[in-house]
Amino acid sequence: MRKFSIRPTLTLRGRTFKGLRGWSGKPAHPPLTDFPIAAYVLAAVFDVIATLGQDESWARGFFRAGTYVFIGGAAVSVLAALTGFWDWLRSTEKGTQARRTANTHAWTMIAVTVLALLDIALRVNVYDSRSYPTVAILVISIVVAVLVAVGAAFGGTLVFDYGFNVETAGDSAVWHRSETDVLPGDHGADAALADPPPVAFKE
Repeated sequence: MRKFSIRPTLTLRGRTFKGLRGWSGKPAHPPLTDFPIAAYVLAAVFDVIATLGQDESWARGFFRAGTYVFIGGAAVSVLAALTGFWDWLRSTEKGTQARRTANTHAWTMIAVTVLALLDIALRVNVYDSRSYPTVAILVISIVVAVLVAVGAAFGGTLVFDYGFNVETAGDSAVWHRSETDVLPGDHGADAALADPPPVAFKE
């Protein structure tokens, strides 16, 4: 019995290209959001460490690391915002709970971006004169970390609760016993649904 399946995940053949939104089954927005989320949370952690150790020689290193991470996160967030906007515009319908959740997600992330840019501006202003963040920088960093986690939760709800941008939902040939991989766009896989039912997973 085969233990690994590689090609279906890595191939773009058979997937529908959707421009800025990516490909069917490979949307561009979700992976782009991972970096800003991690960056903002790490920057807040670095700022807390630098503040707690403000009298130590290593505090400056953490403060500067937080600055670099913030800048990197903000840079990637531009691409995340563009792809997310295009998803919102093309994939959600007005008057639905999914659209309202997408709105909440979007405005939360917009607030995160504005605060992140403010944080960066404050950091650059004191970059050479301080070895740890000011109170304002520390507070903004923590608020950004909390908000980005909340915003990510709304984004996760769109995907995992509502199936937003999920290509295959419900019964699928990939859950049926078979030695053959189902590739993207393989319509012949529909016939495999007539095979023996998938293995039941115990909770």
